Amino acid sequence: MTPPPDVWQRGRPWLADASAAVAVLAVGTWEVHHDVSVVSVWGEALVVVGLALAVGLTRGAPGAALAVAWCVGGVHVLTGAGPIVAEVLLAYVAFGCARWGTRTVVWLSGLSIPLGATIAVLWLDPNVFYDSLRVAGVEVLARRAYDGTDGWRLPAAFLGTALLMAPWLLGLALRFSARSEASRRSQVVAEAERDQAAEIARLRDEQTRLAHDVHDVVGHSLAVILAQAESAQFRDESDTVALKQTMADIATSARGSLEDVRQVLAATSGTAAPAARQADLESLIEGVRASGHAVESTLVGAPQPMPPELEVVAFRVLQEMLTNAIKHGRRDRPVRVERHWEGDLRIEVRNDVPETAPDLPGDVGGQGLVGMRRRLESVGGRLDVRRRTDPATFTATAWVPVRVGR
Repeated sequence: MTPPPDVWQRGRPWLADASAAVAVLAVGTWEVHHDVSVVSVWGEALVVVGLALAVGLTRGAPGAALAVAWCVGGVHVLTGAGPIVAEVLLAYVAFGCARWGTRTVVWLSGLSIPLGATIAVLWLDPNVFYDSLRVAGVEVLARRAYDGTDGWRLPAAFLGTALLMAPWLLGLALRFSARSEASRRSQVVAEAERDQAAEIARLRDEQTRLAHDVHDVVGHSLAVILAQAESAQFRDESDTVALKQTMADIATSARGSLEDVRQVLAATSGTAAPAARQADLESLIEGVRASGHAVESTLVGAPQPMPPELEVVAFRVLQEMLTNAIKHGRRDRPVRVERHWEGDLRIEVRNDVPETAPDLPGDVGGQGLVGMRRRLESVGGRLDVRRRTDPATFTATAWVPVRVGR
């Protein structure tokens, strides 16, 4: 049965080092068996086993591999076993400690290299050193290295340190390189997550804006249509002309609502759509009048040109104000609309409410007034809503800047 891919990936480092350990054990055993200068067979056999174990633990447990390497050195000292050629693989242990070990293991392995080389050179019998070089086939070097004095020990210590320090430094360099690459990848992932979060936030804002736009358009149109339909109930059945006119007004309101919804959806999809203009404020008022609801409109000051985005805000805000007035106001009292052009555009809609009406319309906690307030705040405007008891009225006042960024 084939193991799962993740198990295979986790086991690959151990499998590679286990294979290397078996190879070291085989080569070291052959070397001990054919070495005529063996001082202690059992000592060198333990050295071979310890060396194989250290190599096998290097990648998965560098700290344990370092400890086993020191045990190999202790076996040398206690048994008097001489060095074997296979011990050059201690360089791999040094490399692994620097590459995969913890910070403590890295420092301990770095200090162990010169310390271990010095101890080995001080402990090593020069005759054993000479014989080891000769058996390794470097007889000429052996003659030059040993001249019968201790002058060879210091160069040998430096040489041993250098031979082990080179792979240790290589492992350290690869360690920092891998850490740098991991940091770069983490940064890339973080940037991708940040961009994704920004895109999600943008989509949510777009959905919120779409919900407010649809609420304003559909809510206003349905309120007007409802008022027109209710007014038709009180018309004389014989007055077919008036009834037809009411039905025509309802159809006009429905078509206007459908067109407004199309404009909202077109703007959301990126398709160019005509924006609401300042003149449409009058059409909103006339639409409410056509529904049979009386409206008193007052204009103070001369209208000023506004950027399209501000015109849309003014249009949607007045639309929602009139919707609330129709839904929550008294049908037998007119809705009063005032537009003041004194610096910024101030729009005020006031309507009478029943004495038993709640303090504020129900839309205060819903999409209506919340949407108006967000629209105005997004362009630097503000909204004020309040209920008065004498007489019982509800007033909504919006300040819309004439210029963007004010």
